Amino acid sequence: MSPLHQLIPAPWSFSAGHGELTLDAGTTLGADPELSGPRRWLARSLGAATGWDLIAAASDDAHIRFLLDPDLDSEAYRLKVSDAVVISAGGPAGAFYAAQTLLQLLGPKAFRQSAVGSAWSVPRVSVEDKPRFGYRGTMLDVARHFMPKDNLLRFIEVMAMHKLNVLHLHLTDDQGWRIQINRYPKLTEIGAWRCESSLGSWRAGVFDGRPHGGFYTQDDLREIVAFAAERHITVIPEIDVPGHSQAAIAAYPELGEGPADGAEPVEVWTRWGINDTVLSVSETSLEFYRNVLDEVVEIFPSPWISLGGDEVPLSQWQSSAAARAKAESLGLDDVSGLHSWFVGQLAEHLQRHGRATSVWDEIGDGGLPDGALVASWRGYEGGIDALRKGYDVVMCPEHKLYLDHRQADGDDEPVPVGFVTTLQAVYEFDPLPGLSAEGLPGRLLGAQANIWTEHLDSPRRVHYAAFPRLSAISEVFWSNPEDRDYDGFLTRLTGAHLARLEAMGVEYRPLSGPAPWQQRPGVEGWKRDYDAEQLVRN
Repeated sequence: MSPLHQLIPAPWSFSAGHGELTLDAGTTLGADPELSGPRRWLARSLGAATGWDLIAAASDDAHIRFLLDPDLDSEAYRLKVSDAVVISAGGPAGAFYAAQTLLQLLGPKAFRQSAVGSAWSVPRVSVEDKPRFGYRGTMLDVARHFMPKDNLLRFIEVMAMHKLNVLHLHLTDDQGWRIQINRYPKLTEIGAWRCESSLGSWRAGVFDGRPHGGFYTQDDLREIVAFAAERHITVIPEIDVPGHSQAAIAAYPELGEGPADGAEPVEVWTRWGINDTVLSVSETSLEFYRNVLDEVVEIFPSPWISLGGDEVPLSQWQSSAAARAKAESLGLDDVSGLHSWFVGQLAEHLQRHGRATSVWDEIGDGGLPDGALVASWRGYEGGIDALRKGYDVVMCPEHKLYLDHRQADGDDEPVPVGFVTTLQAVYEFDPLPGLSAEGLPGRLLGAQANIWTEHLDSPRRVHYAAFPRLSAISEVFWSNPEDRDYDGFLTRLTGAHLARLEAMGVEYRPLSGPAPWQQRPGVEGWKRDYDAEQLVRN
C-alpha cells in the first residue's frame, strides 16, 4: 500500500493520488436521506475539532458527500478524495466507518474536542473497504471495578474509531451488581457495594481497606445504548447465572442455598477467583431472574442477552437436598446437569421476548440453549464443537484475547497475572487457526477481546491494558488477513495512531514498556504504590 497509508484498521484497498484537498470553514456536508445519521455525527466531530459551523448542503453539491450505494454491503464503503470527498456506502454503518477513515486521514488533531490548529487538508486517495467479520467485539467487565458513565462513553468512542461494533458489558458478578432493577432495589442498594478489594492475587491476602462500588441507572444505560448505537455498536448486557452471583445473594439471601449452620450471611465478595456460592435451583430464583430480565430487555435492544454461565462449582448443590431432589425429578444423572438446565430456563424466557441467549462455552458441556450464541473462551475447542452442532460462535480464547493478562515478563508489569499476551501475539491471532468454518452447520460470527477488571481498578488501568493491543485486534477483526504485516502495523501505529490515541486521552501502554508511574513491582509494592496513588487521586 501507499506510504501515505497510516490507517488502523487497514482498509482492504488503498491508493494514493497527487496532492491534498484543503478544507476550511466554508466546507459543506451533504447526504442522501438514509445516511443523514453519519453526516450529523461527522459534522459534530469535525466541527468540534476545527471550530467550524459545518453547513448542510445538497448531497450532489457538498464538499463532503455521503451517497447510498445499494450494491455495497451494509458495512462496506468507498471513499474517494479528489476535488471533493465522496463517500459511497451500502448503509449507515458503512458511511460511519468511512467518516472514521476520513478523520484518520485528517490527522490526530481531528480526534480532539476543541480546535488546536487552523490548517486542515486531506490527501487525495481512493479507499475501498469492508469488514472481515460481522461481529467485532470487546467484553468489558464493569462488575469487578465499576467504570463511571463518562469514562465508559469515552471507551465506546475509542472502540468506534477502531470500527469495533459489539460491546459485551459484564454487569453482574460476585463483587458487584451494576444495573438498576426497579423491582429489586436492594440489588444496587446492597449488591453494588463491597467493603474492600483484594490487591494482587487474592491468595496473598492483601486488601486495600477501601469501599468500592457504583451502578448505572436505567436512564444511564439507555443513554449508553443510544450513544453506542449512533456509532453502530451493539451493547450486549451480561447478567451472569447461576455462578458469579454472590452480590445478588448478598442483597436477596433467598436466592442462594443459604449459609451453613452457624455461618455468617454472605456479603458482596471482596476476593477474586472462582466462588463456591451459587444460586439455588428453586422456582424463587428463576422467577426473580425472569423479572430481572424483563427489565433488562426493555433497556437493551440487542438481539442477544448474555446469561454468562461460566465457572459454576457444584459443591453447594451436591450438599443441598433440594438441589439433589431437583436433579432427580428432572431425570438428570447428578447435580451437574442443573447448570445447563437453569440457564436453559432463563433462555426460554428470553426467547419469549424474541431474544437469543449469549453464553460462555461451559454451557456446551451439559447442553446449549436453542439458538444460543457461544463465546468460546477456554481455547478453541468449545467454539468448534458448537459450530459442529449448528450454533453461532464468537471466538475469544483466554490464551490469546484476554487483555487483562500481562503484556511482558518481568516485575515492571502491573499485577503480572495470566499468560504473557504481547502486542505481536494478538496481532497474529486467528479465530480458527488452520481450520475452516466452511461446511460446518454453525456460523463463526467473529471474535472479541475480553477485558476483566479484577486488577484494573480505574479507567486509566483499563486504557493501559487495552491499548494498543485492541488497536492490533481491530485490524485482525476488520482487515484482509492476506495483507497482515506486523512490521507495517507498527509503522502505522507509531507513525500516526498512537498520536490519535493521545488526542482522545487514552493512556496506553508505551511500546517500550510501562512508564514508571504505571509499574507495580510485586504485591507488596503494588499495595504501597496503590496507597500512594490514592492519596494523590483523593
